[in-house]
Amino acid sequence: MENGETHSIGSVDVNAYIREISGHDFTAKDFRTWNGTVLAVDALCKMQPCSSISQRRKNIVRAVETVAGHLGNTVAVCRKCYIHPAVLDAYVAATLDRSLKRGSRTTGLSQHESAVLRFLRNTLKQPSSLSENLKKSLLKQRARRGVRHKG
Repeated sequence: MENGETHSIGSVDVNAYIREISGHDFTAKDFRTWNGTVLAVDALCKMQPCSSISQRRKNIVRAVETVAGHLGNTVAVCRKCYIHPAVLDAYVAATLDRSLKRGSRTTGLSQHESAVLRFLRNTLKQPSSLSENLKKSLLKQRARRGVRHKG
């Protein structure tokens, strides 16, 4: 407000303000994606442990529905645009929980947010494909059941 007058603002104004105060090329979508990713990790970590990939995929659907509800978006948009795919890949591969190791807390972030940030940083340093993670997960499952890998 200037001199008591109200003014309309739009996404361009908000994004310009975010860039100005942060000194970086951030937008409101970056904050929304961060929030969606943190919410997804939280929802997935609250799921009952499961050994089957099909159950993990069902859990992902439930988690994405939860995040979409929080963000006020459709499930498809939420999954595509507001949850980092590494989180979903790690969950399917049954590596998400152990990837959220305890560590130091990042200033300004909660312990949970700090763990998500460490996970993303570590994952992005050492990219691995979903198929590689699935193969590893299947081999672990077979080993637990005493089934030998053929091929």
